[in-house]
Amino acid sequence: MKRNNIQSAIFLFAMFCLFNNCDAQQHPTENPNLEEAKKAIAKSNSIYFQAFAKGDSSIFIDRYAKDCWIMPPNAPALCGADAPLEFFRIAYHKFGLRNGRFITTDVFGDGREFVTEVGFWQSFDVDNKMFDNGKFLVLWKKTPNGWKMFRDSFSSDHDK
Repeated sequence: MKRNNIQSAIFLFAMFCLFNNCDAQQHPTENPNLEEAKKAIAKSNSIYFQAFAKGDSSIFIDRYAKDCWIMPPNAPALCGADAPLEFFRIAYHKFGLRNGRFITTDVFGDGREFVTEVGFWQSFDVDNKMFDNGKFLVLWKKTPNGWKMFRDSFSSDHDK
């Protein structure tokens, strides 16, 4: 009988924790720092592919922190201040990237120094045909120049 009481108590405690946690997630408290970060990320993402459409690497470079890492699939990481220009050149000249789209599914963190963005991307060529798509995980860093991509990791949903 004692064993059943202990099991029941554990079950009730687990259910209490589960429901308490679910309720907290359904009613998140407002975080002005995180909301500011989300707005800055959405603005940066809306500008990102203009760099390829216009052939202007400076637009692309400005999305990244000076100490960034860009981590493409099946290739070494590109690190530091020169990484965005190197990546832009590869994407523009080698792969023919001319436009794209980000679909952000979540941004989380405290919004003070770093936040994480999760989502999907699509890449389009000069004829506006999608030639690749996949998922991404970006760690954003708040810098004196605003929110910048600090670690950018992505992979394709296709076998190459």
